[in-house]
Order: sequence, then C-alpha cells, then structure tokens
Amino acid sequence: MSGTARERLEGYLRDHDVRVELIEHAHSESAAAEARAAHLPAEQTAKTIVLQTPAGYTFAVIPASDMLDLGKAAAALDVSRHQLRLATETDMAADFPDYEVGAIPPIGPDTPAEVFDMRLLAYQHVLCAAGDHEHSLLLDPTDIVRVSAAQTADLRQD
Repeated sequence: MSGTARERLEGYLRDHDVRVELIEHAHSESAAAEARAAHLPAEQTAKTIVLQTPAGYTFAVIPASDMLDLGKAAAALDVSRHQLRLATETDMAADFPDYEVGAIPPIGPDTPAEVFDMRLLAYQHVLCAAGDHEHSLLLDPTDIVRVSAAQTADLRQD
C-alpha cells in the first residue's frame, strides 16, 4: 500500500472521528495470521470479504475465525443467493489498486462495510486490515458500523 493511500485512509478516519491505532507487524497473508502477529484472538479480528452483486461490489465483515455464509449475506443484502459471488483476487487487484489483495480495510473512502457480523460488536476494539500485509488497524467496531452505516447480522456459516 502506498504512503499516499495510507494517508488518505488515516485522513478519512480522522475526518469521521474514528480513534484508531496503527499496528505494525510481521508480514501476514490471512486475517487469522494477522491476529497471531498482533497477539489477538481470531474472534476479535475482522476480515473484509469482497462480494460482487449485479449492482457492483459490496463488503461483508466477519470474525477471522469464521467462514461467511453466502446465503445469510445475500439475505442481509436483499439479493438472491445466485446474484452474489466472492470477488476474485484478479478482480480485487484490478479494482482496488490502493490495497494489497487480502488486506482491504472494512472502513474507508472506497471500501465501506455494508454488512457487519454482530459477533464483532462484543469487543471494545477489533483488529482489521489497514491496506497491506504488514499493518493493521485497532479500532472500535461500533465506529465501523457508524461510519459505513452497515447493517449488523449473523453472517457466520453454521
């Protein structure tokens, strides 16, 4: 992630009164590895899932310990299950060039969460991607919901 993109993200968070701690850690390729690198449980780590609908991209946020239930996500987004699919790494690299694939933040000027798993609200702070694989954001999950106007739902695969 370029310094300019990080500055834009940090400016966006400041402008929306989001108190955040930027955590630098060892390179991690998954949200679960990011949690281990930052010494936090995967349940307290938010991973952003990029989805495609006929209307374009949408973002779901779930604990790193869980798998997304596409049926529950479709119901929360009010689209049919067959209209919803996971974005590919190629899609993400092409359409979100400011962020490394797999490190898209759940909050920001161009990546607002639309559905947010309610389990993350049990924590005062959650860890989430900051745009690259060496940095994370630690912030209040209610700020993600407030700023992005995300709806909360049970998105976990049973």
